[in-house]
Amino acid sequence: GRAGATQQGDSAVQDNAARHLFHNVNEERLKSIKTFATFISLLDNYETSTGIAEVETPEEIAENNCFLDAILATEVMKLAHEYLLKKNLAEPNHANFKNQLYDIWFQLYARKEGDRPDSCGFEHVFVGETRHGKQILGLHNWVQFYLQEKRKQIDYKGYVTQKKKNTPDKDDQVLSIQFSWKGSVKPIGSTFIGVSPEFEFALYTIIFLLSKEKVTRETVKIEDYELQLVVYRHGHHIGTAYPVLLGTNSE
Repeated sequence: GRAGATQQGDSAVQDNAARHLFHNVNEERLKSIKTFATFISLLDNYETSTGIAEVETPEEIAENNCFLDAILATEVMKLAHEYLLKKNLAEPNHANFKNQLYDIWFQLYARKEGDRPDSCGFEHVFVGETRHGKQILGLHNWVQFYLQEKRKQIDYKGYVTQKKKNTPDKDDQVLSIQFSWKGSVKPIGSTFIGVSPEFEFALYTIIFLLSKEKVTRETVKIEDYELQLVVYRHGHHIGTAYPVLLGTNSE
C-alpha cells in the first residue's frame, strides 16, 4: 500500500508495507558480474555517521580502483567518455579519465565547512549517510537498499508511484520509496531499480560535468519515465545525485 502520510520530521510513520521491497534478487548472478561484484565490495568501506572522519585503508583505495577499472571496461562508460570528450569535458587519456572520476566520486571532503573529511560523493549517493542519528542522507542505490533490507537494517515503508498502480512490480525501474534505516525515516527517496552501477555512474558524472552550477536539474525521458536528474556539486566533487520521478512530489 501507499506510505502513510507523515508530518515532516515525524518519526511515527505508519508502516503500510508489511513485506519487503525486494522479494527475490539473484545475488549469485550479481556477484558474477564484475561491476556489481566490485561495487558490492565498496559498500562496507564507510563510516555512515557524518562528522566522524573517514579512514581510508590501502585495501579500500585498491577496491575503489578495481571498481573504476571494472566500470571503465563497460560499453556504458565508454559511451559516456566519448560523449564527454566531444564536449571537451573529460581527459582523453584513459588513466587520466579514471583519475578524474576518482576525484569526483571518491575524494573525501567535509560535508559541513571545517569538519573532518567525513564524506565523498560515492558514499553519499550509493551507501547513504546519517546525520546525528536523526536524518538519512543519500542512499539512492537499489543494491545497497536490497543488502541493507536483507540484513534487517532497512525497513521499507511503502512507495509513491506515478502510474495508476497499487503496488510496485518487477517492471518498475524507478520508484519513490519511504523507508527507515538505522532508526531514522527517509520520507521519500527516489531510486533506480535493477540498473547497473555503471549506468548510474555514467549518468550522474555526465550531468555533473556538463554544468558548473551548485545544483543541476536535468529533465530526461528514459523509456516511459519522465525524470528529473538532480546533481549537487560540492566543489570539484559530487555532493549528491538522484532521480526524481516527475508526476510525484519526491526528492
